[in-house]
Amino acid sequence: MAEGPGKGYQAAVVTVSDRCSRGEREDASGPALRDFLEGVGYDVVASEVVPDEQAQIERVLRALVARDVALVVTTGGTGFSPRDVTPEATAAVCERMVPGIPEAMRAASMAITPHGCLSREACGICGGSLVVNLPGSPKAACENLSAVIGPIAHGLRMLRGGQADCAAGK
Repeated sequence: MAEGPGKGYQAAVVTVSDRCSRGEREDASGPALRDFLEGVGYDVVASEVVPDEQAQIERVLRALVARDVALVVTTGGTGFSPRDVTPEATAAVCERMVPGIPEAMRAASMAITPHGCLSREACGICGGSLVVNLPGSPKAACENLSAVIGPIAHGLRMLRGGQADCAAGK
């Protein structure tokens, strides 16, 4: 495992895509996020692919939280399509929402493309897990996660009972 902000934490990647779940398209975002997370020290313990079905997304998120995975990232299902229901599934599973993380990701994305404001990502806390929605393209997913990976590690330290010096930003 690489050194980095995720050292000591488990992570999981959930790709939300009808086409990938049916085998009609290869999942590119899930593996890209796995590589990114492992590169910053997370132990990626699960990778799932599910269709754009809210009940199935919720089921997978709950199962990962039950395994006490610290960070669960989803990719896909955050746009305007009627089948894009990942944020709704995330909100249904999480006890407390964390609006600052998607706000920061959208702000970073807006610096790259004016379409960044169209993403409906959500983020929330469920037990000791943080669930973060990301866009469906590998490039956008990694760019968005890169923009908040440091603050996420800080949040996980606080969430999971570790020491986190808020005043110093560490």
